[in-house]
Amino acid sequence: MEQQSLFEVKSSALETERVLLYALGEFQSRGKALAGRELALDRLRGAFKRAAEKFGTEEFSDDEIAEGLSKLDAKIVRVPNFVAKHPFRVTIYQTLASRAFEFFKAETEREKEK
Repeated sequence: MEQQSLFEVKSSALETERVLLYALGEFQSRGKALAGRELALDRLRGAFKRAAEKFGTEEFSDDEIAEGLSKLDAKIVRVPNFVAKHPFRVTIYQTLASRAFEFFKAETEREKEK
């Protein structure tokens, strides 16, 4: 088993952040309200799947999404497994929602320029 170097770990974390930000921005671009409300993780799964496909990465597990969003300063609440298939509730604050939407717009513009 090969151990990741320090730079590979940072690169992986940055890639995860990019995918999550893109997903949150894409969710908002579809006219969905994101900021300041608690959402079931299941409501966001489609956006995370589309973002993973766009960046050519594997789809994240629920735990990976929750951990990544928590690092981005989202509020994550775990609920019992019998309550929901994807056992997390997510609250995205306005600052993160704005950052994600700006990132999404920049990525979209970058694609148009190519």
